[in-house]
Amino acid sequence: MYDMSRVAGNGYFDSEDNEEARHRMRVAVNSQRTKDYQSGDYARAGGVIDPLPEEAPYFVEDYYDYYKTPRGYHPRSLNSNDGWTVTTGTSLMNTRLFTYAKEIRSAVLMIHGEKAHSCYMSRDAYADMVRDSHYTDNKELLIIPEASHTDLYDGGGKDAIPFDKIAAFIEEHMK
Repeated sequence: MYDMSRVAGNGYFDSEDNEEARHRMRVAVNSQRTKDYQSGDYARAGGVIDPLPEEAPYFVEDYYDYYKTPRGYHPRSLNSNDGWTVTTGTSLMNTRLFTYAKEIRSAVLMIHGEKAHSCYMSRDAYADMVRDSHYTDNKELLIIPEASHTDLYDGGGKDAIPFDKIAAFIEEHMK
């Protein structure tokens, strides 16, 4: 799971979580919107970097291993190719998608890899969902030991996807 509104507004790991950084981003994105309009073309942000730099962070290596190899490459995949447009996340910068998470009454099973760079997003979203909520009995956060983000796309050769747990959760909570 990615909280794209959080990443768009705060940067990864909340590294840009301040008014000045958000203002700079808004100015840059709005400038790009004008350029896109004037050129009639939409600038792309780029997919997963290729070639992979020697000193790439673990999560970039993980994405490369998935999106740039036969394991997950697809000609229409944004991550395998040119990525989203630079302006795609504009609306997400000012929106927080999990604002009312604690009001979710239906069952929720959040599954995340322990080694995923994005794991903090699930941990925080789950905490927000159950904090001060009346609807916690059918909520669960399941962290898969040693699994990365992309391991949960296809198992990553590790049998990382907990199909039995998913089936049991559905059976119990989604009758």
